[in-house]
Parts: sequence; C-alpha cells; structure tokens
Amino acid sequence: MSALTNILKNKIVAIIRGAKPDDVLKIADALYAGGIRLMEITINSPKALFVIEELSGQMRDKVIIGAGTVLDADTARAAIAVGAKFIISPTTDIETIKMTKRYAVVSIPGAFTPSEILAAHTLGADIIKVFPARLGADYIRDIRGPLPHIPLMPTGGVNLDNILEFQKAGAVAFGIGSSLVNTQHEMTDEYLLQLTEKASQYVKAITV
Repeated sequence: MSALTNILKNKIVAIIRGAKPDDVLKIADALYAGGIRLMEITINSPKALFVIEELSGQMRDKVIIGAGTVLDADTARAAIAVGAKFIISPTTDIETIKMTKRYAVVSIPGAFTPSEILAAHTLGADIIKVFPARLGADYIRDIRGPLPHIPLMPTGGVNLDNILEFQKAGAVAFGIGSSLVNTQHEMTDEYLLQLTEKASQYVKAITV
C-alpha cells in the first residue's frame, strides 16, 4: 500500500513536535497501541533527521513516518533521504513540492485561502494542509463547494470535539498536534497509557 493510500485510509497524522529524541519511540509506541498509523516529526524538533531515520527503521512495517514544518527543498530532500514518506509544510513552496514529486514522496503543503489551495494543487500537491483550521469545519465545507476535487487536511484547531465535524465536511485527513501529544510532559508510564487512550479516542471518533 502506498503512503498516499495509507494517509487516505488512516486519516489521522499525529504531529510530534519538540520531543526529546529519547522520548520519540516511547511516544510512537503509545500512539501505535492506540491505533495511530501516521506520524509527523517536525523538522524544528531536536535532532529531527536522526529521529526520522530511527523511527522509520524501527517502525517500518507499522507506521508511515513523515517530516513536518518543511520550509524548503533542501530540507525536504534531507528528510526523504533518511526515510520520510510524506512532506508537510505550513506554506506552499514550489521547489519543495517539486522535490517531493521528484522522489515520489507525498506532498502536503500548507495553504489557507481558495486561491492558495488551488495554486498548491495545480503545482502537484497530493493533499492540501488547510492551516490554520481554527475557523472550523464550516470553512472546509465552504472550500469544498467550488473545489470538491482537492483533498484537504485541516491542521491547527482539530480536536476530539470537532474532528467528526471536519470529517463530515469532507476533510480526507487530519493533522493533530498538541491536542493529542504533549511532548513537554514527562513520559511516565501513566502518561503513555493516557496517550494510548487518547489516540484510541481519536481513531474511534472518525470510525463511528
């Protein structure tokens, strides 16, 4: 199954930002136990490329690992070289999209307005990260009115209370950050169990 097919199937991308490198595998194991199959390591995290490489190697048959907060083509290439299967950005950068397409990696640039979303899609993006998504599910629904053919992934503002509404509005995937993973929390056994439970709640929320 391709990375894109996996994203469209599993939908929830857990964003791991700012975690201590030694904690990432614990976090990934806890998320996996809760049903999460897609994880994004943000490039502005400590030793991000090392973490992507380690996680990609150790969870290769379990989880699709991608890189987030990718702002340029060189960073995209570096992330792809260590195992990233999808590249997510907060903005739309033409050269970054070209780089992902060159290496047949899933391209998910960020955009917000209808013009930005259409431009990113025209440039070859596979999915558009609608960021920030704090205007709510109605905004996704409104965008899909004139642009129903463009796959949208709201990020920044998606939580357990509204994820189902975003799904009903037509979102194909969801970027979930701090509302799922608090990387500043001490990774105790108790917290990791709580993380597994919360991950399970997110998965169940969109499969009811």
